[in-house]
Amino acid sequence: MSEHLTWRQLWADTAKVLDDRPAARWLCETACGLDGDEFTAALDEPATERMVKHLDEMVGRYRGGEPLAYAMGRWSFRRVELMVDRRVLIPRPETELVAEVAIEFARRVSPRRVADLGTGSGAIGLALASELPIDNTEIWLTDASTDALDVARANAAGLGRAAANVRFAQGSWWDALSSELRGSFDVVVSNPPYIAVDDVEVAESVREWEPASALFAGDDGLDDVRSIMAGAREWLKPSGWLVIEIGHRQGDAVLALAREHGLVDAEVRSDLAGRPRLLLARLGVLGR
Repeated sequence: MSEHLTWRQLWADTAKVLDDRPAARWLCETACGLDGDEFTAALDEPATERMVKHLDEMVGRYRGGEPLAYAMGRWSFRRVELMVDRRVLIPRPETELVAEVAIEFARRVSPRRVADLGTGSGAIGLALASELPIDNTEIWLTDASTDALDVARANAAGLGRAAANVRFAQGSWWDALSSELRGSFDVVVSNPPYIAVDDVEVAESVREWEPASALFAGDDGLDDVRSIMAGAREWLKPSGWLVIEIGHRQGDAVLALAREHGLVDAEVRSDLAGRPRLLLARLGVLGR
């Protein structure tokens, strides 16, 4: 342990190297294992050699172009702290709105059964688990990727008792679920791949680091949305809700898909930046 390397100094030195004080703080918090007020209270405490080495490794990875979340190996999503790596997407702020709407709908019924299709890190599904009552709640997390499900399971373990009602299933969209669950879901939520393969707006770092299978969905970005829409009537309860994150140019197309598949009360809501970001649609009573 060095008597001279306090977290105050390490934070200042890291901020100077990165020219990014917030990122420097997040890296320092990860290295010392303290967040928020606990980190602030420990600023004048010395760092161990192991902590300094961990910080140096993360800074090197971040300076080498690796996304901050992957360099740290963790990311916050609503009330949940998630482990993340290259097997899964980095959760975005706009997806927190998707989770919020799904939670709002799920709270209206009890008992409730919810599915997070294509869960990735488990961000949406575990946010639901952490914010809904444990009693009378069942939450299914599915993904076609076994690697992603391994990450989601690890994150569920970190959630503790709040994840007692979480179930996992591997497979592509609805195929992951047991046929016994047909027609039983009050809310189904998904952040599917919705980027067109030739979309020039995708940042190079995203293409390089994040899993392509979780980003790209055909020539118009809607291949997976179509698959989800096609099964919604079969798997939702009457009056059950479907909540899907979409690309900001896909509003009209997904509204048309909702109508095509017999869903009602379809609506596109915007994110905090004012961009169309999520589709809401409901299965009518008796499927009409």
